[in-house]
Amino acid sequence: MSKLSIRDLSPAGKRVLMRVDFNVPLDDQLQITDDTRITAAVPSIEYLVKAGAKVVLMSHLGRPKAAPNPKYSLKPVAVRLGELIDAPVHFVEDCVGEKAEAAVAAMKDGEVLLLENVRFYPGEEANDADFSKQLASLGDLYVNDAFGTAHRAHASTAGVTEYLSPCAMGFLVEKELEYLVDKLEDPARPFVVIMGGAKVSDKIEVLNRLMGKADAFIIGGAMANTFRLAQGYQIGKSLAEPDKTDLALQILDKAEKNGIEFLLPADTRHTAEFRDEAPTECTAVWGEGGAIPDDREGIDIGDKAIEEFSKKIAEAGTIIWNGPMGVFEKRGFDIGTKAVGKAIADNKKAVKIVGGGDSVTAANQFGFGEEMDHMSTGGGASLELLEGKELPGIAALDDK
Repeated sequence: MSKLSIRDLSPAGKRVLMRVDFNVPLDDQLQITDDTRITAAVPSIEYLVKAGAKVVLMSHLGRPKAAPNPKYSLKPVAVRLGELIDAPVHFVEDCVGEKAEAAVAAMKDGEVLLLENVRFYPGEEANDADFSKQLASLGDLYVNDAFGTAHRAHASTAGVTEYLSPCAMGFLVEKELEYLVDKLEDPARPFVVIMGGAKVSDKIEVLNRLMGKADAFIIGGAMANTFRLAQGYQIGKSLAEPDKTDLALQILDKAEKNGIEFLLPADTRHTAEFRDEAPTECTAVWGEGGAIPDDREGIDIGDKAIEEFSKKIAEAGTIIWNGPMGVFEKRGFDIGTKAVGKAIADNKKAVKIVGGGDSVTAANQFGFGEEMDHMSTGGGASLELLEGKELPGIAALDDK
């Protein structure tokens, strides 16, 4: 995707207004529990610092309902960012107005300032023109490195671009577009798409979009239950979408007509108790007596499914993984997700893309993150990009 890059700018001595995604989880003591999103923005920040720019950062955190709330202050983020870039990060307790303007005016070349949460103002999510102008007045040019919010047309992601020029993407956004768009234009074959999670309806647009490109689909998670229910099989108390069975059959029919391999779990791991380390069993192979008893629910793919999925993954030239194979958050229900993650990591020849959300969490949890070529920072944004939708935060940037 040919958008202006941070590499194309001449930022020395300029105020660079930069949108980042510092929407990090905090505990009850307002301590950061996962700094992945902060770390992801560091390369772009350090690049601008070394180039002699005044780097003015803006972000949201949580859902403060358009009013100041200490619970959602970005102040702890400024401290952590300073540790990561080994340089002071100034913080100002507002994102527009006199305090923000004075803090920016006091900056020296090569310094970093983090503004307070932009969602403390209703104008952010409303993409209000006046609020956008106020934010834009704090910069000479604009960089968006917040891929996780690029699917939102907010003041800090789209509105400010009406009042600043040039507007470019940072290194993080650049990498997201490289893997989720460019590398999928002509993917190395076989192209295998692994999809899990709860709902077929959440992934239908991605399924349809990639149906014309993929060689094989691997389906796990609760969404597989909807397909098995549609085929007439007994799924017990398993999570499913009974009202989407017609849709599931349409997808299966489309895959068959297009000659695309569509792998559903050959068996399912099920339990009578939804708790850590609860006893589990695997069904027989579906279609050969496989059924989940009425008092039990499927919580993971079974052993035969792991074997078949792993074999298919080993043959792949390009892999997209979006969604876990089961309830991996609970011990004993994580076997399938861990096995699929390992199979992806073990394929050293393939381009391996993890499409955000729970899949990234799982890859990191099981120690496979470093083996992946790209792990997307945007759950909703990555899905919409894979669906072929235009992301407002990307569309608003200047073309090369």
